[in-house]
Amino acid sequence: MKTFLYILHFPLLFFLTHFSSATFLLHFFNLLGSKMCSEGSELHMFLFPLMARGHMIPIVDMAKLLSSRGIKITIVTTPLNSISISNSIHASQSISASKIHLLILKFPSVEVGLPDGCETSDSIITSALFPKFISALNLLQTPFEEAVMKYRPHCIVADMFFPWASDVAAKLGIPRLNFHGTGFFSFCAMEFMKIHQPYNHVSSDTEPFLIPCLPGEITFTKMKLPEFMRENVKNDLSEFVDKALESELKSYGVIINSFYELEAEYADCYRNVLGRKAWHIGPLSLCNKETEEKAQRGNESTIDEHECLKWLDAKKPNSVVYVCFGSMTKFNSDQLKEIASGLEASEKNFIWVVRKVKREEEEEEEEDQDWSLEEFEQRMEGKGMIIRGWAPQVLILDHPAVGGFITHCGWNSTLEGVAAGVPMVTWPVSAEQFYNEKLVTEVLKVGVAVGVEKWVRIVGDFIGKGAVEKAIRRVMEGEEAEEMRNRAKELGEMSRKAVAENGSSCSDLDALIKELKSLAF
Repeated sequence: MKTFLYILHFPLLFFLTHFSSATFLLHFFNLLGSKMCSEGSELHMFLFPLMARGHMIPIVDMAKLLSSRGIKITIVTTPLNSISISNSIHASQSISASKIHLLILKFPSVEVGLPDGCETSDSIITSALFPKFISALNLLQTPFEEAVMKYRPHCIVADMFFPWASDVAAKLGIPRLNFHGTGFFSFCAMEFMKIHQPYNHVSSDTEPFLIPCLPGEITFTKMKLPEFMRENVKNDLSEFVDKALESELKSYGVIINSFYELEAEYADCYRNVLGRKAWHIGPLSLCNKETEEKAQRGNESTIDEHECLKWLDAKKPNSVVYVCFGSMTKFNSDQLKEIASGLEASEKNFIWVVRKVKREEEEEEEEDQDWSLEEFEQRMEGKGMIIRGWAPQVLILDHPAVGGFITHCGWNSTLEGVAAGVPMVTWPVSAEQFYNEKLVTEVLKVGVAVGVEKWVRIVGDFIGKGAVEKAIRRVMEGEEAEEMRNRAKELGEMSRKAVAENGSSCSDLDALIKELKSLAF
């Protein structure tokens, strides 16, 4: 009876006008089938993250958050990535395992000429592999569409780098929500940069220009833009990014891992100036409460979390610098030496997460170098801890001994630093990280720039030990550091209030769920 009434509620004139349209009929019966299937059932959402650590981590957090509200979640991923996702989910004792399911699609590595087992962006170590990775992502459309048609979720939350997900959702007549893994500030900046192209009106790569329409009079330089924008050329990366940005216009709206108080002016700009629907539901990292689930977040730590916490417990409050450049950035030996020298000269305690770029020619010369990470580690024993591989970052940042964070300004790391109330040294490398640096240093004023001037895809721009030492001292010593720390602590407190009951993110999440239910049932 309810289904019959639903049919009658369709405007008759609209139905008759479109009756001859095959496209309309297909959409109508798909929608009707979805309604019949969903009656009396719970809201079911497909979450489909890009195969990259920085995208999968917040999506898994989102799954935990949504499932805690009684929503059935299916995370779509690939075989190798399913291992870390599953470990992260099961590390949480507060989540009902029956609410989160994994749907595993074969990643077509071999079909596009990638090495077998190459399923994440972390494994793309050369620019020659990137076009093949994009091709593999596009080949996932057919199996994903088959899965959607089989399980008929009420909504798809797909990464922006799956632009075709909007077409899949349209076939079933359900909303597709976008997730792009960054905040309001950087996305507004990128959009206005794309629309107005102010970088085409400067005389050099280092001449500052204003980002049009962006509140706050934020200046930028051409050097901090991707190569394809600096050189005004079309390539695989530029087309990939363009399609991703265009998919935003086809989506029902966007879920943002942020909170209103952090970037209110830019949230308003995104909604009112760009005219996009958006819900801020972060910081998503705060859904992890227990030590084990923080330690297992993203990947299994390469160090025992209890050993790490015990080391930190022995240090004074705000005395430790945490250094981590995310899962993609890798430095050669020369840069590692400069970082090490800067850390040593600063005379601060530190935890340093090291991922070194692997090059055959460098490995051959390794024995001839007068510096090695191992020797530095031995000399700094007790003063510093070096972690090779994956670190329990949220656990470390939350510890009261940590007083500064040297970061590549990836959005997850930036937001985790904010939530922990820790001032930052910004060392952007690529992606939208230079925009995030501007937010941290100029808008929020909770960090200082180490001095990186050039966007580089994987191996970061070279920074000397003097700049490293100076930046560390600025966030750890003196009146300026104290002011930054106070502001950072205030933001950390705001972030916790935002996700609490009646907070801005909690309220936006409630509004999103209510709207999705109104569309589904």
